[in-house]
Amino acid sequence: MGKIGQGILGGLSGKVGNVIGGSWKGIDYLRIKPTSVANPRTTGQVNQRNKFTVTLEFLQPNLAFIQKGYKNYAIKKTQFNAAMSYVLNNAITGTEPNFIVDYSTALLSRGVLSGVLNPNSNLATPGEVTFTWDDNSAEGNANTTDKAMLLVYNPSKKESISQLEGVNRTVGTESIIIPSTYAGDTVELFMAFISVDGLKVSDSVYLGSGTAS
Repeated sequence: MGKIGQGILGGLSGKVGNVIGGSWKGIDYLRIKPTSVANPRTTGQVNQRNKFTVTLEFLQPNLAFIQKGYKNYAIKKTQFNAAMSYVLNNAITGTEPNFIVDYSTALLSRGVLSGVLNPNSNLATPGEVTFTWDDNSAEGNANTTDKAMLLVYNPSKKESISQLEGVNRTVGTESIIIPSTYAGDTVELFMAFISVDGLKVSDSVYLGSGTAS
């Protein structure tokens, strides 16, 4: 049985008839209980579920990166949900029902901070990935103290290794140690910058893929 607090215009908790009420992040909400679906596996529904699944599989291993990268988009939603929405709408490609993530458009961080200039990577050293970039700390709203955010994503193992507060923008290079079990796996590489106070981030950039040594 549902309860209505503070009179008829107050928040509803529970279910009254086909109306369900609750509260999330301090926001009262109401929704109608959905009617039963005669065919829950229409082509459109299957395609949407497949898109959702590939997006979820991509984002879950990169949660720590997303929590910093989507901080400014977590308005009445979590950082993860904001990233889910963006990737679903902007970075899913393929032919139904086999959808994939287009890494080049799948932003793992979004923000107004000046981005990465001429990023590159090197995977020649066993157990290590080296990121390089040019110093653009004098451009836009960049600062010399901005920190590198680096990510090595391993799709086959559905896990990632990240550095969320790396070296300063001016340094121009940093390496990440990766597990020896990554050797021979294809890894996907991403990078962004975050201000030293953590309030601003840049859009992430995709550096491409490579084979871990």
